[in-house]
Amino acid sequence: METKKIIIVDTNDKEINELKNLLNSEVDVKVIETFNNASDAINYLKHNDIDLVISDIILHNSDGFELLESIRKEKNIYSKIIILSALNGDAFVQKALALGADYYMIKPYNYRVLHNRIDEILSGASYLRETKKDVKVIDDDNMKNIDGKLSNIFITVGIPAHIKGYQFLREAIKMAIETPEIINSITKKLYPSIAKKYDTSSSKVERAIRHAIEVAWNRGKIENINNLFGIKVYSDNEKPTNGEFIALVADKMLIEGA
Repeated sequence: METKKIIIVDTNDKEINELKNLLNSEVDVKVIETFNNASDAINYLKHNDIDLVISDIILHNSDGFELLESIRKEKNIYSKIIILSALNGDAFVQKALALGADYYMIKPYNYRVLHNRIDEILSGASYLRETKKDVKVIDDDNMKNIDGKLSNIFITVGIPAHIKGYQFLREAIKMAIETPEIINSITKKLYPSIAKKYDTSSSKVERAIRHAIEVAWNRGKIENINNLFGIKVYSDNEKPTNGEFIALVADKMLIEGA
């Protein structure tokens, strides 16, 4: 088995050493060098064949975007690239993928998930770039975190877990977090996608989500809702549309680093 060569580009020496030790305990990969800035990493890549670059966005005297741009410009650098960063805003993820990153994983990360992604990328699974270019990549640990936050939000606003709209609304918000532009195609893409997953119809998804929102308003949780978003968004006589509520919660999650 050919050992794949990796370099790590990061400013945190402790994290570099931890990841380096974990990767070097594997039989199929080896960390050859580590760097804390894009310039040194690029100079090294120009003269050495490296299979994979794992880089943070925040670097000394530069950033991961500069590294990606430089790699893209160099015709003799063929390294795959994983961005491993605590920066998890949708704009950061989409920019990195647009500049050629093969995968974007958010810190703190699950090492086994990272190693699986490394295996997939180095084995030629190019779909990670092709199909995820316009979609926020959310790893398993972060998805669990999102599920927990959504449960707390639903409890706060008074949406009970036993009604169908609870699960449909959860799916809709997660889709809006992963692909924000889907909120502009709520009837053509969002409802049908949820309907397909749960073997039902788009109209039933729409009605169930609307019912879930109405239940919250009928329970008189308006003060909780306004406190949740930090401003007075609605009054007792105002109910948001499905799309408005989904977008509002998704935006809150993204701002808070979902």
